[in-house]
Amino acid sequence: MIDPHVHLRDWNQAHKETLRHGFSVAWRAGLDAVFEMPNTDPPLTSRDAVLRRIDDADRALRELGIPLIHGLYAGLTADPRQIEEVVGLWTRWFPRVVGLKMFAGHSTGNMGVVEREAQASVYRRLSELGFTGVLAVHCEKETLMKPDAWDPGRPSSHGTSRPPAAEVASVDDQKELARAAKFRGTLHICHISTPWALDLLRGKHVRKEAGPAAPDSFRVTCGLTPHHALLDQEMMDGPDGILLKTNPPLRPRPLPERMLARLLAGEIDWIETDHAPHTMEEKRGGSGGPQPASGIPVLPFYPHLIRLLTLRGMPNARLEEITHDAICRVFGIRIPKHRRTPEYNLAEEYNFDPFVSARRPN
Repeated sequence: MIDPHVHLRDWNQAHKETLRHGFSVAWRAGLDAVFEMPNTDPPLTSRDAVLRRIDDADRALRELGIPLIHGLYAGLTADPRQIEEVVGLWTRWFPRVVGLKMFAGHSTGNMGVVEREAQASVYRRLSELGFTGVLAVHCEKETLMKPDAWDPGRPSSHGTSRPPAAEVASVDDQKELARAAKFRGTLHICHISTPWALDLLRGKHVRKEAGPAAPDSFRVTCGLTPHHALLDQEMMDGPDGILLKTNPPLRPRPLPERMLARLLAGEIDWIETDHAPHTMEEKRGGSGGPQPASGIPVLPFYPHLIRLLTLRGMPNARLEEITHDAICRVFGIRIPKHRRTPEYNLAEEYNFDPFVSARRPN
């Protein structure tokens, strides 16, 4: 199994989690590979940072003695020279550099390319450079966010401050900008959380499968996280609800159940955890930061989603598709399947278990 969306911290964020620990948890959860996002500290937006990360990851894997595959995304800014540098990294180091990542809305790390024209310039530059790989995008439109709605005393207000409309509008933007720039790669919508955004991915300028494309078409994929399938916004006002703060936010009922149903119906390409650990102090807003940190450590709970999907009747062939085969096909890589039995007590390494209400008996 492959998790194509994790945040592994380390470096200046080693107090949150180290590469070695993240790799260990992923392996014990039954995963064969993880693809790391670039909003590290410092970020993976330059040749030196990317190559240093590869060296450090290789060292951690050697120390652990496990055959886990590590890939990473290089981060994009709106600087044309920086875009050229990271496209060069992808060309030279693929499949270790599995693709590129753009934050169309600010999230942890403040790597956002938030203005529509800046986003358009990214797509144009990628097309000029002949990029045909995977561009993963965090879709939340800044102009539709409502920061004044955030109330730390009512954690569920995070969902009001970053409403579903912000995701839907951003997905619409990315689809249109990619089409206008004649983007020829794969546009991947990360951690999709609303059925309306999913509906937008069926437009006439989008192709779902690899192969020859019309001049104005491109391939699009999307991933669903365990928390956007199993948890809801109302849970955030319960005990320790602030720990469930994440971007995009948990959605109100019945949206998570609808997203799970559409995963079961074959409308979502794969599962991705968006594993994003912080310290308990940071999650509670006591670290000197402006507000409680966004992000959930999801890797330990990955096996429980697989079990739930099995109990919901998902055929084994479909499970293989959304946890391995589709990812390999879209990225154009080959990763072996070790078929190990995952450990189910991994949550004990963290101080809370956000999925307790969605768990099924062993």
